[in-house]
Amino acid sequence: MPGYGPTILAAGGVLWVPGPPKKSGGLKKPRIAVIHRPKYDDWSLPKGKLDPGEGWRTAALRELYEETGMRCVLGPELPTQHYLVEGRPKEVRYWAASPVVGSFTPGREVDRLEWLPPKKAKARLTHVRDRALVDALLALPHGAQG
Repeated sequence: MPGYGPTILAAGGVLWVPGPPKKSGGLKKPRIAVIHRPKYDDWSLPKGKLDPGEGWRTAALRELYEETGMRCVLGPELPTQHYLVEGRPKEVRYWAASPVVGSFTPGREVDRLEWLPPKKAKARLTHVRDRALVDALLALPHGAQG
């Protein structure tokens, strides 16, 4: 890819929890965490740049914690995204992620987090490329999302 510098490397996750119970039995669709970043005034999925020497999975877990306040476990890897940011190529690797412990506290980088069903999560996400990751999560075999 042509660009004005080295590729920006980032990692993140599609954070999800099982849906609430249906009256007829079973569960509703999972709930997906979408975050609002005031700096960009957008709705996104948790992600961020790798620190020097940091591995992809370690970065994904760190960013999930920094942006949502939740310690997570990673499930299957989702499709990698490639796009340009101010003329520089960016590569972002994502995983399905499930929270284990923690809670969201609004901060400077992320001021809102909402748990939404997939259709509403996709509608809320600012970037079309993020919507494809919700679809990829839903396409995983039942129970393999996290």
